[in-house]
Amino acid sequence: MHNCFLESISCFILIICDGYMTFSRTTLTEGQERGELSTKIPPPSIREIFQTREQGFLSEFACPSSKSAGRLRQEEPCSIRTPFQLDRDRIVYSNAFRRLKHKTQVFLSPLGDHYRTRLTHTLEVSEIARNIARAMRLNEDLTEAIALGHDLGHTPFGHGGETALKEIFSPDFSHKEQSLRVVDILDNKGLGLNLTHEVRDGILKHSKGFGDIMPTTPGEAASTVEGKIVRIADIIAYLNHDLDDALRSRVITRDEVPVICVEKLGATHSKRAKTMIEELVYNSGPEEGKFKLSMGEEIFSAMTVLRRFLYDQVYRSPSVHKEFIKAKKVLMELYHYFMNNTDKLQQELAKMEMAHWDPHETPLERSVCDLIASMTDRYALNLYSKLFFPRPLF
Repeated sequence: MHNCFLESISCFILIICDGYMTFSRTTLTEGQERGELSTKIPPPSIREIFQTREQGFLSEFACPSSKSAGRLRQEEPCSIRTPFQLDRDRIVYSNAFRRLKHKTQVFLSPLGDHYRTRLTHTLEVSEIARNIARAMRLNEDLTEAIALGHDLGHTPFGHGGETALKEIFSPDFSHKEQSLRVVDILDNKGLGLNLTHEVRDGILKHSKGFGDIMPTTPGEAASTVEGKIVRIADIIAYLNHDLDDALRSRVITRDEVPVICVEKLGATHSKRAKTMIEELVYNSGPEEGKFKLSMGEEIFSAMTVLRRFLYDQVYRSPSVHKEFIKAKKVLMELYHYFMNNTDKLQQELAKMEMAHWDPHETPLERSVCDLIASMTDRYALNLYSKLFFPRPLF
């Protein structure tokens, strides 16, 4: 069956109207029939066939894989997968992606099985972003790759870990730039993943902190519409699941949720997600030659109110914040330990299959930061216990 399938593809006659190229393996030219030409035109690869199809079904505002600006290091294209499909697979098979399952989303190392982790957050962002991209006839593969890679550089213990590294490493530290460093330099034993420009750009510009949900400042937003969608999908995802987890943990009660958020967005996770996705899809479209992402004023206002509520009542709540203080102390002491024990630093980098520290190329504090940022919650806690907790001799 597999041979028949491949043969049917290799003999496939692909005819695209409106001036696109026609591929044909079964039609010979007049000169070939007379035996004058012996050189045969090779059939298009599966990737090439799919890329030609993309030209037919993608919106004019989408980023087709054939128009990618390329990779940091040039390489032979895959015969089956497009560049963006290949990027998606490289991210999924990376060590950094697997580590997300033991990194905090909001609640530190929760004992309950139903709380989100950084990995489940990433999967929800990907699902939301793909649905939006499909509805808008944008490139789903590019959207999915950006979504799956957007948090690869996130620290252990959520944003508490990020705050710790801002204090002890650099005020300019951010998980979005660390995510780009992971895919460019750190993962794959220091070789990086060599992703396309479009995916790297989307990863770098996905984060907004408490900034504008849909930025208008030049250079702040991704260069592709797909990258801009991931930024909004990230917000839609965490507004929903962080509220869900906060209610589950009883950090807040349903009566405390702002009335406007319930009335305009919905009372359940699925209703809120559906409302926000549909609002974005039906209010976005071409404007002055560009594709503008937009939402109705009422829904957008309700989202803004909900985000402020989560920041004030959940992320900065005493019960959550006090655990982040403890986590910050763990990371700070680990940081200072490795700054003074470079042999142990090299050992831990090797264990995590990351780029080793080269004092001629990378400052020591940069490599220590890379190690700390790449740890999972449980790895950091176990290592802290091993290094600093007394153990009985007998």
